[in-house]
Amino acid sequence: MKYINESVMKGLDAAAFQGRRPYPWLNPEGFLTTDGFGRLVESLPPPELFDKRFGEQRKHGQAPHDRLALEFRPDLPLSQPWREFIDELRGAAYRGFLERMFGRGALRLILHWHYTPNGCSVSPHCDARRKLGSHIFYFNTEKDWQADWGGETLILDDHGRFQADSAPKFEEFDSVMPAKAMGNSSLLFMRRERSWHGVKEIHCPPDRLRKVFIVVIEDWDLKARVKSLFREKKHGY
Repeated sequence: MKYINESVMKGLDAAAFQGRRPYPWLNPEGFLTTDGFGRLVESLPPPELFDKRFGEQRKHGQAPHDRLALEFRPDLPLSQPWREFIDELRGAAYRGFLERMFGRGALRLILHWHYTPNGCSVSPHCDARRKLGSHIFYFNTEKDWQADWGGETLILDDHGRFQADSAPKFEEFDSVMPAKAMGNSSLLFMRRERSWHGVKEIHCPPDRLRKVFIVVIEDWDLKARVKSLFREKKHGY
């Protein structure tokens, strides 16, 4: 069983990705095989496994990023499809894809799930400097989600007006580009000093959750490895 659609993965253009504005990003559909995507949707980890991350203070006065969060570890009671998918993400083909898109090697991958309930949002922010980028896989479908409930990751362009250590609001940005966040879609983006993004407040029934799985791509050269020994572990990325 294959989960990554290698023909789609191989067809993504690294030069087009790197040249995208306001920073490198792509929102491909069909990155996963149809059967693989279906199996993953049907066997997502249950919310009971997740930690509750609500009201946690963020730097620079930004609003909390409230959600349920689960970081991958080998002893998690995951379904067979998810174990198989994670094995593919750790394999040579996907790593080679990331190296091609990011134009470098020495990468470390951190894997985690976020489930977001009604009334929560992800305030505009730029990711931590230790991160090179992220690949977000969306796992809501028309069977369990309506587009007008929200949940899209928004690519935000400030034309260089805001410092990364500030807390602008969505309406202050010059341009807002939503990434498709339903069905077999994903978002790959590369961190820059002003790679602003966020998710507006979700409005969904109380029994529904916005569900994503995120591959965080970190620098893992010798300097980064040494730094990691002295860095306090942060939750949720």
